[in-house]
Parts: sequence; C-alpha cells; structure tokens
Amino acid sequence: MRVLALAWLFCTGASGQWIKYSTEGVPRDKSGKPILTAPAPRALDGKPDFSGMWTISDALPCPKMLADDTGECLEKNPIGQATADLNKIVPGGIPFQPWAIEEKKRRQASGLDPHVKCLPSNFPRMYTLPHITKFVQTRKLLLLINEFNASYRQIFLDGRALPVDPQPSWNGYSTAKWDGDVLVVRSNGFRDDLWMDMAGTPLTGTGSVVERLRRPSFGTLEIEATVTDPKAYTRPWGFKLVDKIVLDTELIDEVCLEGENSARHMGLK
Repeated sequence: MRVLALAWLFCTGASGQWIKYSTEGVPRDKSGKPILTAPAPRALDGKPDFSGMWTISDALPCPKMLADDTGECLEKNPIGQATADLNKIVPGGIPFQPWAIEEKKRRQASGLDPHVKCLPSNFPRMYTLPHITKFVQTRKLLLLINEFNASYRQIFLDGRALPVDPQPSWNGYSTAKWDGDVLVVRSNGFRDDLWMDMAGTPLTGTGSVVERLRRPSFGTLEIEATVTDPKAYTRPWGFKLVDKIVLDTELIDEVCLEGENSARHMGLK
C-alpha cells in the first residue's frame, strides 16, 4: 500500500509541473514549432494584446565597443553587456548633469548595486534582467508580474491622470493611452535614489518616463523609452529595448533574500 501511495504521489507531482505546461494560443507550424513572426494577438477591443511572459532578448544591435574590426560581435549575447550601462545604447550618450556623472562614478566604485542587495528591479531594469515578467492585460489595467522577489507593476488604462506629489516608489505610478497600436505609458513618482542600470545611472524624484510599447509580432516586445529628469540630466534622452516571449513554462519564485550570500561574497556586508 505504501509503495502504491508513493507511486501515486510521484506521478501526481510529475503531471503537475506547470513549468512544462504548454502555452495556449501559440501559432505553430506542422511540426509544433512556435511561429514567433506571426501577427500579434488582439484583445477584445481590437488593440494589441501584450499578455504573455517576456524576458531579455539578444535582438539589439551589437554595441560598437563589443565589436571587432569586421563588425562581428565579441559577445554571444551583447544585450546584457549593453544594458548593464545604458550609456552604451543611447545615441550620442546620456546628457548627465555634472553631479550625476560624479554620482554614477561613486556608485560604480562602491559596488552597492541595490539589485545585488535584493532590492526591487525598478525601471528599466525589469526589462533588462534575465528574469521573466508576465504581462496580464485587461481593458483597464496592464499588470506586470516579475518573478524576482514576486514583484509587480501596475499600468492603468482607465484614463486616470498621473498623481500629484505621490509617495515615492520603486516603480513609480503609471498611466497609459493608445496611439494606434502603440501603448504610450507615462510614469512619475519615483524614489530619489534609483539605479537604472548596473553602472549606477541615476533616476531621481524629479524624473518622469514615457514608454512606447509595441508588439510587432507574436514573439517580440519593443520598448522605446524617454527619460526626463532635469535634476540629473541636461535634456530628455531615450533608448530602445527588445524583449522576447517565453513559452511553455511558468513563473517560479525567485526570492533573493532566501539564502542570499552574494553581498557577503562580494565584501558588501
């Protein structure tokens, strides 16, 4: 009886593996391979549906500093290198205020990256880190659920205005409107001490962000972002990121503080 019970338990566990569950609604060819270039799905209101799971893509051009004389990239996946310092993908470079470039240098020297210390992955790092973000789109809300520390971000689609003098937060406050097939997201209310990348590029409490989200195909999410932060920068500046869809799996808890030893190993404690 005990053997039968154990066999039933193991079979039940194996059949319940959501990380191997086939994603519904995926266009596939005759062999079952996903057709990622297929048209993006549409919501009931006819707008593009961003619902799905997304993560960092290798679709960005190779940064010049990572290419050899022939233009061939020296890294197999250059996007991680590029987005570790946004300055590498911003045309003309980021227009820092003098204090902001010094602050970036100070942060780099300190090595005290908030993400390494298990703090939230704020804009735009949620798009650039190798964690899955699930988009859940309804008529009035786009919800972004990230598996890193089970975090979330809300983008309201109900026409509300951005708050005035909000409580500062890691992800800010976001509201969006459609411009054809592009979702234009406006955000404010950020904390005054945020790192936008591993290099310590600042985002302050005076900052606001406009993101333009597009889903040009089933498997691709494009994010064009413009940062306006007069405290840290002399003018608005922008960049483009590309994420790719993740299929036939599910979010898994990635609670950084459970057994976290990175800070001790890096000499940050």
